Amino acid sequence: MRRNSIETVLGGVVLAVAGLFLVFAYTSADLRKVSGYELTAAFSSISGLQPGADVRISGVKVGTVTEMTLDQKTFQAIVHLSVGNGIKLPVDTAALVASESLLGGKYLALEPGGEEQMLPVGGRIQYTQSTPGIEQLLGQVIFSLQNMSKPADGSAPPAGQPPKL
Repeated sequence: MRRNSIETVLGGVVLAVAGLFLVFAYTSADLRKVSGYELTAAFSSISGLQPGADVRISGVKVGTVTEMTLDQKTFQAIVHLSVGNGIKLPVDTAALVASESLLGGKYLALEPGGEEQMLPVGGRIQYTQSTPGIEQLLGQVIFSLQNMSKPADGSAPPAGQPPKL
């Protein structure tokens, strides 16, 4: 009987530590929803971006991606985002899909412009840029390396001589 009570107490301690760990992880992960005003931006590609992703300016979280839809006429991805009420963005603000790391998730980076006129509530960010996927970058590198190994005049160099660059 004594063994059952020790196991029960030990199980309770493990559950309490797990609960404390979850509370700590939630408070330190900055998972709060940013309340603010809505904006939209149209992108040619948003691969990897998810609803709930951060919206950041200079690396600081200022908003959240709330929804993504497809424009049936232009076939562009429309990103709906919420930006904090204290953040006023100029009309020439640029938005780009950025990576947290080489293998990490995506977030929406905003780069404020210099105009004096500000984006209204429900406004659209006009200047957008999609980042190329890792597959596209690797393809460009391989293609570039292949072109560098070909001679400029189309003829092969004589045997034993390096190609002319």
